[in-house]
Amino acid sequence: MQSCESSGDSADDPLSRGLRRRGQPRVVVIGAGLAGLAAAKALLEQGFTDVTVLEASSHIGGRVQSVKLGHATFELGATWIHGSHGNPIYHLAEANGLLEETTDGERSVGRISLYSKNGVACYLTNHGRRIPKDVVEEFSDLYNEVYNLTQEFFRHDKPVNAESQNSVGVFTREEVRNRIRNDPDDPEATKRLKLAMIQQYLKVESCESSSHSMDEVSLSAFGEWTEIPGAHHIIPSGFMRVVELLAEGIPAHVIQLGKPVRCIHWDQASARPRGPEIEPRGEGDHNHDTGEGGQGGEEPRGGRWDEDEQWPVVVECEDCELIPVDHVIVTVSLGVLKRQYTSFFRPGLPTEKVAAIHRLGIGTTDKIFLEFEEPFWGPECNSLQFVWEDEAESHTLTYPPELWYRKICGFDVLYPPERYGHVLSGWICGEEALVMEKCDDEAVAEICTEMLRQFTGNPNIPKPRRILRSAWGSNPCFRGSYSYTQVGSSGADVEKLAKPLPYTESSKTAHGSSTKQQPGHLFSSKCPEQPLDANRGAVKPMQVLFSGEATHRKYYSTTHGALLSGQREAARLIEMYRDLFQQGT
Repeated sequence: MQSCESSGDSADDPLSRGLRRRGQPRVVVIGAGLAGLAAAKALLEQGFTDVTVLEASSHIGGRVQSVKLGHATFELGATWIHGSHGNPIYHLAEANGLLEETTDGERSVGRISLYSKNGVACYLTNHGRRIPKDVVEEFSDLYNEVYNLTQEFFRHDKPVNAESQNSVGVFTREEVRNRIRNDPDDPEATKRLKLAMIQQYLKVESCESSSHSMDEVSLSAFGEWTEIPGAHHIIPSGFMRVVELLAEGIPAHVIQLGKPVRCIHWDQASARPRGPEIEPRGEGDHNHDTGEGGQGGEEPRGGRWDEDEQWPVVVECEDCELIPVDHVIVTVSLGVLKRQYTSFFRPGLPTEKVAAIHRLGIGTTDKIFLEFEEPFWGPECNSLQFVWEDEAESHTLTYPPELWYRKICGFDVLYPPERYGHVLSGWICGEEALVMEKCDDEAVAEICTEMLRQFTGNPNIPKPRRILRSAWGSNPCFRGSYSYTQVGSSGADVEKLAKPLPYTESSKTAHGSSTKQQPGHLFSSKCPEQPLDANRGAVKPMQVLFSGEATHRKYYSTTHGALLSGQREAARLIEMYRDLFQQGT
């Protein structure tokens, strides 16, 4: 953890000189999801007063999206609080009376079917047959044994053999298949059913990992993800309540909605505008008009940018506003980083951070809610799982676009019906989810109805009265649901992604070469050119910090990982300025 002394112990170092003049470091947080809100809240609680949260969309919450229809709340994004012991999301929700337990014991064996503690999963084949309960239980026990083996490669540092291709999917598929084929007690028909069930289980795992296929998930790194002990919970009033609780401690003027960022210009040492049109915000002025042009607001003390003021970072917004800051906390998703890292940072990112962005994975997991007038499933059924018998020997989970629906692994029954009505929640992931997102509601409802008729053997199932679905992959603010360790990546890449800029060893040599910039000038190719002089000085540490679920080594892909990562980055700055804040008291 770096402290302010790293900028020099002299009273004339840029950090101390700037703070004496402005009184407070200026921090911008990009993104108002759980990570961004947690970071802003922690900074404000520790005495930081010049904090702004810039959110590109029209609402806070990020990948938490609770939609109220009638009396029920449906979650298009985050749904469960996974584990309770030490989970900050759990403790926040529990303290405010929001929780409902949804699974028994320390682990969720079913993993994805978490809406009800009661009932059984109905495994159905594409020939309209229900797989016998004893066959399902036998297969489930076998699959879970192999699943536990996938955890051991990381946890016990076991070598990965070449046949597995360091892939969770390849290893699991072959290990389960070999055990099924070598079982002397099962008749061939039962073996065929169990072999077909492998692909269905891997589809479920792919939805959980938000990968296109478990074949893309790293076997050697899989066990590093850590499950928090304790029961899983949902929030009947909506996961958005957690977001609102976080935001309650943040003054409304701190959060600016509909304020997308185009580029972060970092390592600027100091900067002042030449063009008279640019009016940077005054100190602590978060209420400025962000309407057309976004150029309102009072001027900083002493006019515009004081020649001697040290602004190592300038945040360039899509509306062409330039915001000079001391630090920026970036909470955008890994999907957005993959799409925009070359244009989002000037100078370019360090080579090893770019490599980490490429190696780590993020995919799309979407939900499809179908509401029916009456249930066609029995009261004991908590989910309908789809098993394609012709996939018994399949080695892939990729389908041509016209067969995208084959990636739907099944539908969960929302429980209790007194709260939700008669609603099923379907799951689909990967490239097929992106195809689904391009279809209209009518087409998706029609295809899902045909699948339900086919797998239940009931041709009289009516079309749903209403459909609601997510579209995380095509949403430009996210470009995916959540991250995973892709084959070729490891937890070390998560650490590299989270590492603040500039690097302490040599920020100049660490810059990537993908983006060129003329020394001493900052400009945008889209906004009217507004060069900024950059008078090079002592390099301020932690100019650009990174948080979000993809930056948490143990809890990536989770809401608690996102929240903790935001608190982690805030803690870096709190520690950095601790001595200076104490001097002012």
